Amino acid sequence: MAAQTTVRRKLRARRKVRQAAGERLRLSVFRSSKHIYAQIIDDSKGTTVAAASSAAVKTGTKTDTAAAVGKALAEAAVAKGVSSATFDRAM
Repeated sequence: MAAQTTVRRKLRARRKVRQAAGERLRLSVFRSSKHIYAQIIDDSKGTTVAAASSAAVKTGTKTDTAAAVGKALAEAAVAKGVSSATFDRAM
């Protein structure tokens, strides 16, 4: 029962993000116990425009690693012509 509630809450939050974004792209961030992953998604086409992860970036602290992933994602997004995205809080 709890799993169904969690899934519904997650889908509701994602729907609100898509409605608020309009035509803008979506920035999704996932943090596992070892790595952090970030990607910019085009929901209209169903494709990932740019992505970065801490598996490719080796730095010291978790804060430094997250900053390096953000910088790598920003560079990849600018190279693809992306100027703005809506943050998906991904409950």
